[in-house]
Amino acid sequence: MSVSSALQRLANYRVNHSRASQDVFKHGQALLNAGTTPKGDESWEFLEQLTLAAIDLDKLDVADACLQKLGEKFPASPRVEVLTGIRMEASEPITTVLEYYNDLLITDPTNAAAWKRRISVLRRARSLDKATEELIQYLDTFYTDPEGWLELADIYVSNRQYTSALQALSHALVLNPQNPFTFVQFAETAYSSGDLPLALKMFLIAIEMIERDLESPESTPPTGLAFRAWWGIKLCARHLLGGASGVSSSPSNTPVPKHLKSLDALATERVLGAYKGKELEERRHLVEHWLSTSK
Repeated sequence: MSVSSALQRLANYRVNHSRASQDVFKHGQALLNAGTTPKGDESWEFLEQLTLAAIDLDKLDVADACLQKLGEKFPASPRVEVLTGIRMEASEPITTVLEYYNDLLITDPTNAAAWKRRISVLRRARSLDKATEELIQYLDTFYTDPEGWLELADIYVSNRQYTSALQALSHALVLNPQNPFTFVQFAETAYSSGDLPLALKMFLIAIEMIERDLESPESTPPTGLAFRAWWGIKLCARHLLGGASGVSSSPSNTPVPKHLKSLDALATERVLGAYKGKELEERRHLVEHWLSTSK
């Protein structure tokens, strides 16, 4: 690959916020060794990108070399300091890393990146109570961080505290109402909590958001997030139509749609539509069998 192509490839990863650590390290190290790194401000973004890729792949000598260049250019930079903390996470004891982030926060209590890294380290150390406490404090200060609310919801879900998780996800929805992923996550959490009418409602909203720009969604096999949402609709409709005791009750007082049978049929059609083609024929038969026998 030419130098210009490699530089453009790495720049595209940065624009798309994609780590792609293997590829970034492969091309980034080659550019670094050949002295053909980007020029100007872009060179520092490149070094940051290569540092993270090197840490991901445990190439800590390369990460250290990049960090040294960044530290010389930007002494006392909060961004470089947090990057240094991420590097420490790869080799230092957890207590040392936590002390490092604590020192950064004493110096600057508004250093959101350091705060979030500290919370991440606490989670990995399985100090969930402390991580939850600090994350709530963080969100009191940085309310408009939807990723923070999603992380708090994830902690609650890991502890099966679904009501608290739904409350956290509600804040994420307020902050980012156009993101179908958050609606699907909310729906799946509501499903886990047993509130099937609420889960169905949120799955339907997600599908409307995902497929509204398709010219003919009925002829487009669902993939990715759309597939997850249609499966969720199918599961909710199936359980609600089953009529088991209490299954239609909703702590959120969400009504059950009147056209439930039609939704169930449509969801079956859309789910099976994802298994088109001879190479997926066997999987389709397995799904058809499950849909015809499971309760």
